[in-house]
Amino acid sequence: MAFRNLFVVNNAYVCTKHEQLLVKTDQEHSFPIEDINAVLLESQQITITTAAMAKLAQYGVALFVCDEKHLPCGVLHSMAQHSRERKWIGLQISQDKPKQKRLWQQIVKAKILNQGRCLTLCDIEGEAKLKAIAREVLSGDTGNAEGVAAGYYFKRLFGKTFTRDQECLQNAALNYGYAIVRGVIARTLAVYGYVPALGLHHRSELNAFNLADDLIEPLRPLVDLYVAKNISEGEGNLTSDIKHGLFGLLNMEMESDGEKHIVSYAADRMVQSLGRCFEGTEKQLVLPELIGLVTHTYD
Repeated sequence: MAFRNLFVVNNAYVCTKHEQLLVKTDQEHSFPIEDINAVLLESQQITITTAAMAKLAQYGVALFVCDEKHLPCGVLHSMAQHSRERKWIGLQISQDKPKQKRLWQQIVKAKILNQGRCLTLCDIEGEAKLKAIAREVLSGDTGNAEGVAAGYYFKRLFGKTFTRDQECLQNAALNYGYAIVRGVIARTLAVYGYVPALGLHHRSELNAFNLADDLIEPLRPLVDLYVAKNISEGEGNLTSDIKHGLFGLLNMEMESDGEKHIVSYAADRMVQSLGRCFEGTEKQLVLPELIGLVTHTYD
């Protein structure tokens, strides 16, 4: 299983040789591509070969690139890597509205429950109220429990004056972390043969990642937890250290169907369970549960 997440900050030349990714700066660093989960190229002075990009895509590695502000603005993901891609696209298109609404209900409930755990992990009261809201989530969330929970949750977590649309360091960090997780989910969907633009709930014609925006919801509180514990409004700019920490969330543990896995593999299990729900062999998605900020270790 891929486990390395490479964060390339300085000017570098990135290429491939003998199934290894070579990152050349003052020194040459070599990484087996089969071990790589994601690569983030922060500097616009980095040069990467087409051969390296193709090899990363073939291995299903999420390759992030950043804009002039060093914020993720794109992700390269695989095409036609699944042996039965047409089958999964057909299943995705054929799902009826009631099933899609029930799946969205599960996702919203899991998100709200994870928001409650986030408050508790930050020693903030409010989990009981969020659990109560989660119990009231309707099919398709027609009662907008997600919005009600968010209005309560973010003000408890970041203060009564906080809103998600204001310009501040905490929001910048949240958006950065969400972009990383969203990209990995989009990569995973593509690897399994889905069209990320076809969502369960999100349906914007201008969004190429509607389904990723559906599935990211239970994972957002992990980013929230990291930001709440590590970033205060007075810290200044979104530094490389902050971005490195947010990128490192891909190696944090979450609970998935009673087992602990890194975020990227928990996302993989979630996408696999989506396929079983589409096939009709299962009714419940395997949605990750927040357990804290625990970095996964490998033997």
